Amino acid sequence: MAEPSRIILLNGVGSSGKSTIARALQSIAVEPFLHVEMDAFIDMLPPSAFGQSSGLMFETIEQDGRAAVVIRSGPTIQRLMRGMRRAVAALAAQGNNLIVDDVWWEGEEQDYRALLAGFETYLVAIHAPLDELEARERERGDRIIGLARWQFDRVHKGVTYDLEIDTTGATPMECAEAIKETFGL
Repeated sequence: MAEPSRIILLNGVGSSGKSTIARALQSIAVEPFLHVEMDAFIDMLPPSAFGQSSGLMFETIEQDGRAAVVIRSGPTIQRLMRGMRRAVAALAAQGNNLIVDDVWWEGEEQDYRALLAGFETYLVAIHAPLDELEARERERGDRIIGLARWQFDRVHKGVTYDLEIDTTGATPMECAEAIKETFGL
């Protein structure tokens, strides 16, 4: 009988380094791992889904004297994200090893745990200080400034992890090596 799929769930604020860590981990893992990105699922949406209450809305507010961008997800986005989690489970059910990079704030941990109960699943927190995340957000040029500030206190709240990594003083490869070593990948 084949061994169950192995799944690494990376959760962290946007610009914390999840995608670069995932790619680095793919390059050093003994077995092949697929990289499943939340952003790839968001990119499936038509432009009309943005700025609509049924889709995805961004609202800039002031938080601690700075701009923070609140994310409001309507039914279209909620269905998409539930579908992503079920797609992850379907990929794993076919024997695929996965590295999933996601941003949680609405109970995603419980859904993943229920869906992936039969697989070897590890939850990894990807951290960086807020000032570092905001600097990365500005440097990238492809992010809405203020997303990191709003997400910062939300994405890890109440989540129990198997490993926590701070990307501030570590390269993506060093972070990937820590994940590989911790879980024997």
